[in-house]
Amino acid sequence: MSNLNMSEQFLEVDRLRSELLQNIEEVDSASTTVNEESFSSQDILTRIEGVILDIIKSLSKGEAPVLVLQNRNTWSNVSFDSAVGLHMSSEASVSTIRSDCASSVNRFALILKVLSAIYKLVQSNSYATKRDIYYNDTQLFRSQKTVDAIVDDISCMLKVPRRNLHVLSTSKGFISGDLCYLEEDGTKVDCCSSSTAIPVSSNVCGIRNIASSAKFVLIVEKDATFQRLLDDDFCTKLSPCIMITGKGVPDVNSRLMVRKLWDTLHVPIFALVDADPHGIEIMCIYKYGSVSMSFEAHNLTVPSVLWLGLLPSDIERLRVPQEALIPLTRSDESKLRSLRRRPYLSCQPQWDKEMQIMERLKHKAEIQSLASIASDYLTRVYLPNKLRYGGWV
Repeated sequence: MSNLNMSEQFLEVDRLRSELLQNIEEVDSASTTVNEESFSSQDILTRIEGVILDIIKSLSKGEAPVLVLQNRNTWSNVSFDSAVGLHMSSEASVSTIRSDCASSVNRFALILKVLSAIYKLVQSNSYATKRDIYYNDTQLFRSQKTVDAIVDDISCMLKVPRRNLHVLSTSKGFISGDLCYLEEDGTKVDCCSSSTAIPVSSNVCGIRNIASSAKFVLIVEKDATFQRLLDDDFCTKLSPCIMITGKGVPDVNSRLMVRKLWDTLHVPIFALVDADPHGIEIMCIYKYGSVSMSFEAHNLTVPSVLWLGLLPSDIERLRVPQEALIPLTRSDESKLRSLRRRPYLSCQPQWDKEMQIMERLKHKAEIQSLASIASDYLTRVYLPNKLRYGGWV
């Protein structure tokens, strides 16, 4: 692509970036203090010791010890701020995990077990994955999900980001494009290979020396679409750019990476998802966060994310063949109604309009449906035109 063509190709993207930079102080103002707050190892140890001291005090009084956890899975505990996304309310309801109650004593013991492991990790300045903790006593924990939930509960209870607990998780996401950086251990990572992607780091917050000339970041919902874009050499054809996928519902590391790219590069971030309720919800997680991780919203959400495609209005505009569309199920219709009631839809009238179109069409469409127009339509026509003419909402 010539310099002239490239400047024309990214004219609208550059204009969008200028708007984002103008609004950046307002967008980031709510998250500045949290992002700049650092936790020393001693801070973490002191907080854990505080929990143990409360247990000891209860025992010394002849009382049954309890742990108090904020409820992480209820909308009633969540507030919405357009500059932050979904964040846990300061007056969130709590659950009491009792040591003298048959229904909660097991959970009480498991939390203390993981808390002990975290204390040792922080004290020795070493790291472990959640999987390491699980395999340390599989009979006790019984499932990986149990450990995952407890680590997040402890993070919420101590009011400390999970990475500061020295507990890492294996990433499921991949990234490719105009991006180089150093891992915390000094390993240089180059994501510029056009044919293969790099796994998202399991320690995103340890990344430093990020170098990129990317004009934009493209979040791709599904791995199959991501691989197709790789095969079609998308990052070279629309160079310079970065692509990332969380392979469906994104893990925390993929969300941290998108946030890291936004904080470092301040370039437009677009989402490419299926035109269905599930795809929209995944995009909302990147943009506004999730209820269960709302206590760490300031580090995980990117409210500047824009919906590039596939838009329900695109289905009509491009006359996607009827046989390539899928009828909405009752579950889809229920999810769509739920999405339209979400607090963030009040500041996204265009998104709501797109969802109304989906309801009217009574059909959904996967990104792959564009192949019914032409096999290479997605990379040759759809995405280049969307970026060139500002076809995002």
